[in-house]
Amino acid sequence: MPKHFTRCILTGLGLALAAQAQAVTVTGTISSTLTLTSACQVNGNGGTSGLNFGTLNFGTQGALFTTAGGQVLGSGGGAMSILCSAGTVPAIKVRAGSHDNQSPGGTRALADGNGNFVPYDFYTDSGFTQLLAIDGTITLPTSTGVAQTVNLYGQARGKAGLPAGVYTDTVAVELSF
Repeated sequence: MPKHFTRCILTGLGLALAAQAQAVTVTGTISSTLTLTSACQVNGNGGTSGLNFGTLNFGTQGALFTTAGGQVLGSGGGAMSILCSAGTVPAIKVRAGSHDNQSPGGTRALADGNGNFVPYDFYTDSGFTQLLAIDGTITLPTSTGVAQTVNLYGQARGKAGLPAGVYTDTVAVELSF
């Protein structure tokens, strides 16, 4: 082999080895973090204030009715639904209403805005035997991460002298977990 050709091969081989010797591999890690806090949803909606726990509708009654019952229904038309993080113990406190103790016959009252009141109460059973007092609490079982149904009922009581009209009340509710 000619000397020149051998030198070229050796020079090329030397350059290849030098380039390979300059390649460096560095290793390391990536740290990933996710912090989860306990959370709940009421009727499919999350947040920390202004949540809609449902509606209690006694329907349309004649002004001379004796009693009217209803159930608190969520936005989808079913019973109230509470979904909380697994391991939490949800507790619903039904606080004061706008017209509490304004009319004999119930701890709460619906008002027509003209000084007329229809007494009513909340109950935890459909037979209206388990009264839920003002600031009463419904404690749910420890959450498994699956929505829990909360059955809450109301019963209004008619009384003499009620004029026709629309009667309403707004009740504060708190959910702790």
